Amino acid sequence: MHHDTDPSDRDYSLDAYNYHLPEERIAQAPVTPRDSSRLFVVDSQSARHHGHFRDLPQWLQPGDLLVLNNTRVIPARLYGKKSTGTSMEALLLEKCDRNSWLSLVKPGRRLKVGADIEFIPHGDKAELPTLKARVTGVDEATGGRVLEFELPAEETLEEKLEDYGHIPFPPYVTSRAATDDQYQTVYARSPGSVAAPTAGLHFTPRLLAELEQLGIEQTTVTLHVGVGTFRPVETEDIRTHQMHQEWLEVSAETWQKIEETKERGGRIIAVGTTSVRSLEGAAHWWFSEPRTVVFPGFYGKTNLFIYPGYHWQIVEGLITNFHLPRSSLLMLVSALIGRDRLLELYEEAIAKEYRFYSFGDAMLILPQFRDR
Repeated sequence: MHHDTDPSDRDYSLDAYNYHLPEERIAQAPVTPRDSSRLFVVDSQSARHHGHFRDLPQWLQPGDLLVLNNTRVIPARLYGKKSTGTSMEALLLEKCDRNSWLSLVKPGRRLKVGADIEFIPHGDKAELPTLKARVTGVDEATGGRVLEFELPAEETLEEKLEDYGHIPFPPYVTSRAATDDQYQTVYARSPGSVAAPTAGLHFTPRLLAELEQLGIEQTTVTLHVGVGTFRPVETEDIRTHQMHQEWLEVSAETWQKIEETKERGGRIIAVGTTSVRSLEGAAHWWFSEPRTVVFPGFYGKTNLFIYPGYHWQIVEGLITNFHLPRSSLLMLVSALIGRDRLLELYEEAIAKEYRFYSFGDAMLILPQFRDR
């Protein structure tokens, strides 16, 4: 197992993950077709290549395994009003119970346990009744509220979201040019995320088929993106940051594919930081104590926080977008290739006018770039 050089104390400092991004570099809508986005390829200490995402097959090898997160974004943003008449909105973060959800509510500071809220249906569904909820708890870690929705016994909130909920675009996407389906990957299957695993947005069915024909294999994991992924790191010493737990699933079949890939000398390329956390989170659980011979599948939560000094167990290469300053995602990518090098690459990407964040361009970090 290859180790990157030891992290310096600077790597643990929140300020060391700051960089200046001109506002016009934040992508407001994705490009069409999806795979015409740009691709920044880093494959050795000295070489950098600037191409397009559709060129991906030329950078991968037959026998490599791409690991995709098949989560689907749910219409998790609800608009409504308090019993006092004040307008408000809620972002559902995760299910706590049958019809009880942890939510970020704004304005929420004065929203006390026992408060009632009514959420309104979409404009074209105005004939539907409002959806009622009550605040039943406060979550210290996120500042969120637990909302219990008033529904008949046979109904679940998930079924109602199509009529009441909106796809939650990131806050820095201020234009409404993008459509809801542009914020889903083409292979999204398992509903549960409140944000898209954005590295996957660049794939088209045609590109996935082309990769398969070339012998570049694909498998999926599921990690439902919650507040853990996009919550900013606020502690000056990043090691004291507590990641919020997110639900994930790595099946026995996927694990078997990973083992077969490693045996034949193929490389494990994660598509997105959520796929990284799924694989490493499952590995963390599996290798932490002696277990049976066959990996049974991991279905549970992870609060794994990856930052420089992390001991990698599964992932060798990564396809990822360009991340926000001071974010846990920037720290994860720094753990793979080094913080100084990553920030240099970001400077080059800004100079070359790459598009940043969720709807932006992609970076491919090949395994050989990690070698020192």
